[in-house]
Amino acid sequence: MKTKLAASVLSALLYAQGLLGFAALATVLLKDRAQAGITVSANVPTGPSVFVVR
Repeated sequence: MKTKLAASVLSALLYAQGLLGFAALATVLLKDRAQAGITVSANVPTGPSVFVVR
């Protein structure tokens, strides 16, 4: 009986660890993507071009 309880507890802990690992991976990937978007948008000129070809 104690063995089944211990196995259930360990299974639950492993499942929780897997969910936390997935959440951490998703957080890192989304953070990198958000920072890349900020970098790209910061380098885009917003006004009229300085160099006008005539």
